[in-house]
Amino acid sequence: MQIRTIEIVVGAFMLAGLISLAILAVRVSGFAVGANTDTYSVYAKFENIGGLVVRSKVSVAGVYVGQVAEITLDPKTFQAKVRMDIQSEHNNIPKDSTAAILTEGLLGGKYIGLTIGADEQSLKDGDEIIDTQSAIVLEDLIGQFLMKQI
Repeated sequence: MQIRTIEIVVGAFMLAGLISLAILAVRVSGFAVGANTDTYSVYAKFENIGGLVVRSKVSVAGVYVGQVAEITLDPKTFQAKVRMDIQSEHNNIPKDSTAAILTEGLLGGKYIGLTIGADEQSLKDGDEIIDTQSAIVLEDLIGQFLMKQI
């Protein structure tokens, strides 16, 4: 009877650990069940997205306002065209705002940071942010530094 109790306790502990691991994996991946789907799409073109992926966050002043929904290649300009889904509650972002691909920490993932402009008109569904700043690729910086040393 003592062994059976220990087995049940160990099994319950293992089950709790697996459930916790699953919850952590879902949270880290950015996947949300029943997430707010009331969004509008904004586009931006970048020369180099440097590791930006779908579901990367979009933020204003460090506050989450949306996520990257789609990344495609523009066949005419050969630039990366990024579609961002912005939460509808943030519908007052000025049209002349800028978008930059930034890095979370030293080696963290990429995200898009929006810098607010001063235009009185706001971005609407389907608008494009013209002023963009591509990702800074660490390998390119190291290569440029080494070439200057030679």
